[in-house]
Amino acid sequence: MSNSFRARLIRGELLKGTMVTLASAASAEVLAKVGFDWLFIDGEHGAIDIRDLEHILQAADDHVACIVRVPSAGEVAIKRVLDLGADGIIVPQVNTAEQAAAVVRYSKYAPQGARGIGLARAHGYGQSFADYLAKANDAVSVIVQAEHADAVDNIESIVAVDGVDAVLVGPYDLSASLGLTGQVGHPDVMAAIDRVTAACQAVGMPLGFFGVTAAAVQPFVARGYTLVVAGVDTLLLGTAAGAVLKELG
Repeated sequence: MSNSFRARLIRGELLKGTMVTLASAASAEVLAKVGFDWLFIDGEHGAIDIRDLEHILQAADDHVACIVRVPSAGEVAIKRVLDLGADGIIVPQVNTAEQAAAVVRYSKYAPQGARGIGLARAHGYGQSFADYLAKANDAVSVIVQAEHADAVDNIESIVAVDGVDAVLVGPYDLSASLGLTGQVGHPDVMAAIDRVTAACQAVGMPLGFFGVTAAAVQPFVARGYTLVVAGVDTLLLGTAAGAVLKELG
C-alpha cells in the first residue's frame, strides 16, 4: 500500500496542514518538523517567488509533503512548480470543468496529459529522470479550489473531471464573489459551501478547507472534510510572540 500524500488523500485519511506564506526556508523547515501531514505553500499571494519556493522545498525535504498553490492555472506556472519537486499543486479559481481538465493535462505526463518534460530538482537533476517519469502521474496530487460562485454553479461537472484528486473550498474569495466579502458565515455563503460539499461527497471526492484557527476548521472535519489547513505562518509567529510578551507583563 502506497503511503504517498496522494494515496493517503484518495484513501480519505485526515491530512492536517498549515499555510506557508513567508519567503523563508528556515521558517518552513521549522514547520516541516512539527508533525503536520502537509504544508500548504502559497505561491499565489505574498512574496514567495520561484527561487524562494526552491529553497523552501529543499528545506522541507522529506520531512513533510509540500503542496504548492500556483499563481494561476497556466501551463508554465504548473510545470515549473512540479519540476521543482512539489508533491502536488493547488490551483486557484477553477470555475469550469474545462479549466479543471486543462489543469490535469498540464500536471500529467503523456499519455494521461501533456506535461512538458525537462530536467530539474524533481528528476534528481537528471540522475533519477526515468524513475520520476514512471511514478509522477501516480504520485502528484492535483487539487482545485472552489472559491467563486461560478465554480459552485459548475461543481457537479468539475468533480467529474478525471484526474482531479480533491476540491479545496476557499471561503473568503467565495464570499467576495457572492457580494458578501469576508462574511464567511453568511447563509448564502454557507449554502454555496453546502452545494460543493454535497457534489463532492456524492462522488467520493475528497474535500479541503482552510481556516485561520483549528476551531474554524473543526466543524468541516465533522462534516467529512479530510484535507484541512489551520493557521498561517505569520499568524502563528505573531500570536506566539504576543503570548510571550503578555506573560512578561
